[in-house]
Amino acid sequence: MRNTASSHRGRFYVTTNEGAPRSRLFAVDPQRPARDAWREIVAERPSAILAGTQILGGKLVLSYLSDVASRIEIHDLDGDLVREIPLPAVGSASISGDHNQDTAYIQFTSFTYPTEILETSIKTGKTKTWFKANVPIDPELFTVEQVSFTSKDKTRVPMFIVRAKAFQKDGSAPVYLTGYGGFQISITPAFDAALYPWLERGGAIAVPNLRGGGEFGEDWHRAGMLHNKQNVFDDFIAAAEHLIHEGYTRADRLVAYGGSNGGLLMGAAITQRPDLFRVILCDVPLLDMIRFHKFGLGAVWAPEYGSSEKEDDFRTLFAYSPYHHVAAGAKYPSVLMLSADSDDRVDPMHARKFAAVLQARSSGGPVLLRIERNAGHGGADLLRAWVDKIADMQSFALAEIGEIGASVR
Repeated sequence: MRNTASSHRGRFYVTTNEGAPRSRLFAVDPQRPARDAWREIVAERPSAILAGTQILGGKLVLSYLSDVASRIEIHDLDGDLVREIPLPAVGSASISGDHNQDTAYIQFTSFTYPTEILETSIKTGKTKTWFKANVPIDPELFTVEQVSFTSKDKTRVPMFIVRAKAFQKDGSAPVYLTGYGGFQISITPAFDAALYPWLERGGAIAVPNLRGGGEFGEDWHRAGMLHNKQNVFDDFIAAAEHLIHEGYTRADRLVAYGGSNGGLLMGAAITQRPDLFRVILCDVPLLDMIRFHKFGLGAVWAPEYGSSEKEDDFRTLFAYSPYHHVAAGAKYPSVLMLSADSDDRVDPMHARKFAAVLQARSSGGPVLLRIERNAGHGGADLLRAWVDKIADMQSFALAEIGEIGASVR
């Protein structure tokens, strides 16, 4: 259960997902704090997540996640809607300000919108651009579409696709497919300059909103955790199949990337459907799911994954643990494993062990291991090191699909 609270003019405002997986808002009299005295002022919505509640300029400001995009609404202190703040496009936004000041600031980003800050009046709704990042990219050449596909168990899963406006769905384009699917983390639209070299070469970026995330509330999260973890892998596989079926790409043009929990996803993609992917970029991954709890911060993730020390959890973990399902002689995709020598969150032993067993058993593409020195889970703190890492990832992927130079195969 998740609760957040704020106070204003002798009243508490409590946002909770108790009995409401997408959350709702209560007003609470501090003189009568018993649960049965709480008054619901904003009910749970069937198609949107109440992601945040603030008091700005003497009003309630509610941030929603609707169809995996941000919405910001102004309500009066009794919960009635005053207005919605218009945003530039489908994207991700956060708002900040002071509870007694009329002026507030919205940070907005999307796949084709570099970060910008909007200044808005809570009272009038008048909004103007306060700051806009200047980047040497022309986002107007590209477009974002949101599609959906059917997973193995018939669940509908949404996916963003970023592509050139002139993109042709003839199967020839390289597609960069990325996912996460865990810990109730919502993957929302955001600008990433590192992906534009891929887009400018005629490729597309695909971002499915896998179960395990928080895009549709706690139920969506629970559908991809513990004994339901295989749903996350099935969703990702179905995303790849959809991209191929709809003509965005072919299996020999499909590159997948994931980091951390998303690295586990990449391990499952490698071992469960190696035929679907040409290249896998597997970053700071969890891969030995039988021993993960013995290294780094692994023990604290038992509520998400389970623990091999419990028999029923062991059966689930062993069924998908990537390290334990590398078959001798199988033709696996080309793989670049990435880790960091000082990662105290996900121990680099995962990447090292998995790279070693793939190198010993795979009859497919090359398997390379890249260890960042003097770096932790989030990488080195030098911009140069980050640029080098991105360059290595994209160079490896593009070389393997034949876009630059000769293949390293």
